[in-house]
Amino acid sequence: MLYYERKLKKQGFDLIIGVDEAGRGPLAGPVVAAAAVLKTRRFKNRIDDSKKLTSGQRERAFLEIQEKAVFGLGIISEKIIDRSNILVATRLAMKKAIVGLLEKLGQQKAKNIHVLVDGNTGLETGFATTHIIKGDSRSISIACASIVAKVTRDRLMSLYDRMFPEYGFLRHKGYPTLAHRQAIRRFGLSGIHRNTFCGV
Repeated sequence: MLYYERKLKKQGFDLIIGVDEAGRGPLAGPVVAAAAVLKTRRFKNRIDDSKKLTSGQRERAFLEIQEKAVFGLGIISEKIIDRSNILVATRLAMKKAIVGLLEKLGQQKAKNIHVLVDGNTGLETGFATTHIIKGDSRSISIACASIVAKVTRDRLMSLYDRMFPEYGFLRHKGYPTLAHRQAIRRFGLSGIHRNTFCGV
């Protein structure tokens, strides 16, 4: 999990940013991206691909990441996803997350930056960038971003569950489960469903 971070430090990069997203596949809700820079590489909680962790493990890891990393968030709504497409929306979320992170760090930190991006999104960051397939299992910086993005999105979907309780967002977070599809057939689409994903 530290191979890329160590390699890039040896190459002279001062700032290594991990970037990942959550929510590309759901039928409802936003896509959320996070960009993270670690203050330390030592964590008590398990840091890994967020999909490999239980919700409790993610929440505990998230609390520790808040103390041991600086991160930015990018949240792109289902309306923008419908107007463009999910890949464009994902790239936009990632760029917003990076900008938000750099604003937190201040301009004095915006030199010798390398961005590690999960997957093969073709993201143009304006900095040296490495795309890593399954990066959330191979880079601790990306794994932290993965956890932050997932926890943030899950919390948003929990709020939407209160607004639209008939869909069960608290359980499936908008993903296309059988129960979710049955709710759509029964109640129609809510205000946060992605029309282009739901075949409308």
